[in-house]
Amino acid sequence: MNKISADHLARRASVYIRQSTPDQVYKNLESQRLQYALVDRAKQLGWMEVEVIDDDQGHTGSGTYRAGFERMLVDLCDGKIGAVFSSEISRLSRNGRDLHTLMEFCGVVGALLIDVEAIYDPRTINDRLVLGIKGTVSEMEVATFRQRAQSALEQKAKRGELIRRAAVGYVRNLGNKIEKDPNERVRSAIDLVFNKFAELRSVRRVYQWLCDQGIELPTTTTSGYWKVIWRKPLYHSLLSMLKNPIYAGAYAFGRSRAEVRIEHGRKRIVRQWHLKEDQWSVLIRDHHESYISWEVYQSNQVLLAHNANAKGDIVRGSVRQGSALLSGLLRCGHCGTKMLARYPGPTVVRYECAGHLRDPEATRCVAFGGLRADRLVTEQVLEVLKPLAIEAALQATESPQVGEDARIRHKELALQQARYEVVRAQQQYDSVDPLNRLVAAELERRWNEALKVQTNIEEELVALRRDRRDPISEATRDELLMLGRDVDRLWDHPGSPPEFKKHILRTLLKEIIATSDADSIRLVLHWQGGDHTELTFEKQRTGRHRYVTADDTVELIRQLARIQPDSMIASILNRLERRTAHGQSWNAKRVCSTRQHHAIAAYVDGERQARGELTVHEAARILQVSEGSVIYLIKTKRLRATQACVKAPWILLKQDVDTYLAAPPIKRPREPDPDQATLDFQ
Repeated sequence: MNKISADHLARRASVYIRQSTPDQVYKNLESQRLQYALVDRAKQLGWMEVEVIDDDQGHTGSGTYRAGFERMLVDLCDGKIGAVFSSEISRLSRNGRDLHTLMEFCGVVGALLIDVEAIYDPRTINDRLVLGIKGTVSEMEVATFRQRAQSALEQKAKRGELIRRAAVGYVRNLGNKIEKDPNERVRSAIDLVFNKFAELRSVRRVYQWLCDQGIELPTTTTSGYWKVIWRKPLYHSLLSMLKNPIYAGAYAFGRSRAEVRIEHGRKRIVRQWHLKEDQWSVLIRDHHESYISWEVYQSNQVLLAHNANAKGDIVRGSVRQGSALLSGLLRCGHCGTKMLARYPGPTVVRYECAGHLRDPEATRCVAFGGLRADRLVTEQVLEVLKPLAIEAALQATESPQVGEDARIRHKELALQQARYEVVRAQQQYDSVDPLNRLVAAELERRWNEALKVQTNIEEELVALRRDRRDPISEATRDELLMLGRDVDRLWDHPGSPPEFKKHILRTLLKEIIATSDADSIRLVLHWQGGDHTELTFEKQRTGRHRYVTADDTVELIRQLARIQPDSMIASILNRLERRTAHGQSWNAKRVCSTRQHHAIAAYVDGERQARGELTVHEAARILQVSEGSVIYLIKTKRLRATQACVKAPWILLKQDVDTYLAAPPIKRPREPDPDQATLDFQ
């Protein structure tokens, strides 16, 4: 008692209260009562003003930031506190730094430290020694407890028996083992997520598809008691499900690691959530029944890693819209940077090294047009796919029906559960006393809500069944099989989206290394199986592009331009199924543009007659016969004529027609028709 002076009593007393975890705050009520009882002891010792500091309830004292403790230190340095009360030293701190800081400040301002056993004056050597020993013991005690607990957890985890909480889709049985949830709706929903990810190959696309279809996913809640609830899908929940090895039948422990950092002079515990598989503390495969195989799980992790666009050059990136098929696969062989796909025009694709984006003064290592590269790589891939084309076509005939069945099955299971909830709500309502309106009204409301949910699901199920696609007809099945035999036509079909082609390329190819020299581009294809293929093509010369009219078409226009106007030339080219450089049909304007580009003179009326050339019609008029007779004379080689191409007009020379006209007539022999019957009845 002689340690307490009038100066101490003139200042206020602070009672510091702390419990390490929220669970202790909720359950260890006796510890709270013991600590709050220090207020009465402070008043018994003579303090009139007592402050309770309980801001740090649920916070550890191992060195992390504590708002209440920091505020107490500030008031202590200002000389406002005469004594600090705590049930024991461990409540003040569990590390030497905070405790010795508090002791040093108390020694400077002349404040006391008081617990349930004694009064300590930090200015005296003996009291400082006792406080230091107690602080060291307190710190070592926590470290020992943690070490023992962690060792026990790791030992249990090595046996695969440490199961804190079963993931959605699993339950823990009486033998402390995990097994699939017996609820068929839960299992069906989990299978649906993994099947759609295998089809769409993107978490975001799976999330959007589930939202568009109005499909709910199961989740667990521990508010009061454990149960499964259904709600709209969350993106991060889907991502966590796809990354969790438990669905591959594996038990994993130590997937995260806590690291301690010093930030702003304080210790901060940072948890790493994405450790590599070889860094996990425990991994036991085939630990329980799985939803997917371990190989599928590993391929999913590779795909998820490559879909992380924020990782930059080290990953391919997700499949995006655009016609560049090699996007994400190409890497520069000179600087190692991932190549980018550019779209200078609506139908133009270019690949270029992205190294110049980091250094504006640097030049592009390699850049080339994308259409030829896409075509060359596609030819190599199609050669690999041809043996599997028929099997893929058969699967394509079944996949739409399977997808429809999965959606309908999910709604049917949801309807079964909704009917169960209705029956359960009705039973609860029937079992209550009708006169107890306080309870009956609430149970009636729950019954009505359950009926409303059941009605909504029934309407959705009716709509799904109404919009269900009919099974693929035999004609469609035969067409798919025919396309399977002709993989090239299937690949180039207008209904084949570029996104699916990119998925196929990424499935077969690991990476493509592109290098450039003075005249050519060299591509090295690294296949998933470890093989390599080298492709080389020449660079496109300056002024050359792919929209060039075929040479034989230009030559044909050159010949026809001497005998026909542009409109007739366009008609002939269209009958021959010739197309422009852009794949369009011909008209007079396009023929004129092509002529001008190749310096071909236009047809002038009278030009042909000046050269002494006649058409079949003109020759028939001179010979006074039908046009068919003139054609007959040409085919029997009695009249000479030329034709620029099939379906082009015949051109005769006037002198040949005059010569034929001046010659004596010759009886035209006719060959007997073998299909014509005779009147000879012999």
